[in-house]
Amino acid sequence: MTERIECVVIGAGVVGLAVARQLALKGREVVILEREDRFGTGISSRNSEVVHGGMYYATGSLKARLCVEGNPELYAFCEAHGVDHRRCGKFIVATRPGQVETLEKVLARGLANGVPGLRMITGAQAVAAEPRLTCLAALQSPSTGIVDTHGLMKALLADAEDHGATLVLRSPVLGGAADPEGVRMEVGGPEPLAILASEVYNCAGLGARKVARGIRGVRADALPPVFLAKGNYYALSGPAPFSRLVYPVPEAAGLGVHLTLDLGGQARFGPDVEWVEEENYDVALSRADAFYAEIRRYWPGLPDGALQPAYAGIRPKLQGPGDAEARDFVIQRAADHDVPGLVNLLGIESPGLTACIALAGHVLGV
Repeated sequence: MTERIECVVIGAGVVGLAVARQLALKGREVVILEREDRFGTGISSRNSEVVHGGMYYATGSLKARLCVEGNPELYAFCEAHGVDHRRCGKFIVATRPGQVETLEKVLARGLANGVPGLRMITGAQAVAAEPRLTCLAALQSPSTGIVDTHGLMKALLADAEDHGATLVLRSPVLGGAADPEGVRMEVGGPEPLAILASEVYNCAGLGARKVARGIRGVRADALPPVFLAKGNYYALSGPAPFSRLVYPVPEAAGLGVHLTLDLGGQARFGPDVEWVEEENYDVALSRADAFYAEIRRYWPGLPDGALQPAYAGIRPKLQGPGDAEARDFVIQRAADHDVPGLVNLLGIESPGLTACIALAGHVLGV
């Protein structure tokens, strides 16, 4: 027997939950299918938990627009729903003369993107604010902050459920096919079932391309390749040296080994970029060796042996190793892949957390 459902969201990470919430707020019938035994176990639980400002992304891109729009929307949601967060601010620092020009380019891009309060300060001004810091100049971003990602997802889910959405765990989508009435899907798990959905929102994160490929009718050439960029994080033993986030100038495929804080004040460093073929979340102590030299460019006082393995995350990148050109979020509809009712969200990496509420609104035309 096939169960008919109006809207199915695949994936209960932060983006899937934000999309489900927005659908529920519109009065739609919503079922969220999550393959794991709890929500938010993938990308959403393995990141820096940073609320980004939006200065890194190409002007006019979805990443830039949705990050700048999503930043205040996320803070407002957290305030309204009691989600722990802190607008601690961030310094992006130049430690070598050639990097000051890079900072100026980031500033120009950020201003073009509409990032509020962004300004260049001298090295002396930065050190006056953060005495343990060493730099020639810094870009100050007051809108950057940190958020309890689990608390955010819990609040998004609660709001969605309060408006009628249903979360079904241990329900992997095994395959599907285009149908004149929507999208047919085979769902596995302890209680397998067949679903006919009028609308399907594929928010499966690292598995989004695989899910899309498993739906018959989707043109294979419509799906861009996805590359897995593993990022390793290391915790600092001892008190945090800074009161705000500190980032080096951005690098290819990432933002450099930066210092972030959790809401308890614990400092951690990362992520680096390690290209992998499959999911693997082991963090080798040996990889920390390369972190010390990078961190000491802006914090010379980092003690030997102070970094301990913390966790790793994997970003689904649409740019591969050696490709310096950043790729934008990809949101595909029927015109892109030939399956009416199916929306694929591909390459949703940073700043997906910051942009989640704005991204949900964009997907649903709100």
